Amino acid sequence: MDPVVIAQEGVEKFKEDSFEVIIVDTSGRHKQEESLFEEMLQVSQAIDPDNIIFVLDGTIGQACESQARAFKEKVDVASVIVTKLDGHAKGGGALSAVAATRSPITFIGTGEHIDEMEPFKTKPFVSKLLGMGDLEGLMEKVSDLKLDENEELMDKLKHGQFTLRDMYEQFQNIMKMGPFNQIIGKPVEPYHIVIPLKNSTHENMVMIPGFSPDFMSKGNERESMAKLKRLMTMMDSMNDQELDHPNGAKLFSKQPGRSARVARGSGTSVREVSELLKQYSNFSAMVKKMGGIKGLFKGGDMGKNVNPAQMAKLNQQMAKMMDPRVLQQMA
Repeated sequence: MDPVVIAQEGVEKFKEDSFEVIIVDTSGRHKQEESLFEEMLQVSQAIDPDNIIFVLDGTIGQACESQARAFKEKVDVASVIVTKLDGHAKGGGALSAVAATRSPITFIGTGEHIDEMEPFKTKPFVSKLLGMGDLEGLMEKVSDLKLDENEELMDKLKHGQFTLRDMYEQFQNIMKMGPFNQIIGKPVEPYHIVIPLKNSTHENMVMIPGFSPDFMSKGNERESMAKLKRLMTMMDSMNDQELDHPNGAKLFSKQPGRSARVARGSGTSVREVSELLKQYSNFSAMVKKMGGIKGLFKGGDMGKNVNPAQMAKLNQQMAKMMDPRVLQQMA
């Protein structure tokens, strides 16, 4: 059937049924496909839309400008949506599209699902484009998790306590936040399990050490998440005593049979379980050091509560505590 007829009859039907929002999605087309461009013009004239949205592939680079200009010459583009920004593409060509169409970008797509369509924000977008990272976006994702409302966890951290279950929950938080490169646009530092303090800003988030800079590196997000899930699978095979023990690594060390049982239950090896426990030991040791810093877990501005020299020393200690071999194997 004629796409123009389908669009016209469909819109008329939905108007009769009192639908408030009607979206007509045309098939993808290229400026060199003159017949499809002419068809697009005919559809526009037939349905008389209130708003024409130009959906742009963010991976085509500077070709965006000529494509956008060709669309603008045919129909009255009112806004732009840039897709496929979840991979290597930074979307710099999108700025050319805006200039060509003189239309604002309203949304950007960072995945295939509806919750991966984000409102376009100029400052974070340009910041990521320049390789400076989007700390505002990071803070929004962290705030959505409401980690600072977990008073039990905050109290345990204050007293330097960190169990395997706590580490598991932090892994879950990372899974919820998704790949950091979608947020900050560059490899993360080696300490990115995030625990914000009360009334926190990006300048006073607590970063517990955990991953090498390559763990969430560009083009490696899926593999990294798969490895993180593998760690969580091992922990799923642990019992409550092991997960809640104040020194889980020591418990496993005294009773080696536990590691063998976890390995069998998770389909992994004893060596992998040992590496996980070594990583946990580093986490736990770091939390103990953090618990000893006066004012770190006190509400308000951490910059006013904590001696900067203490924080600098802590960061140096965190980097030294991470075994490069373990990080390489995990990341």
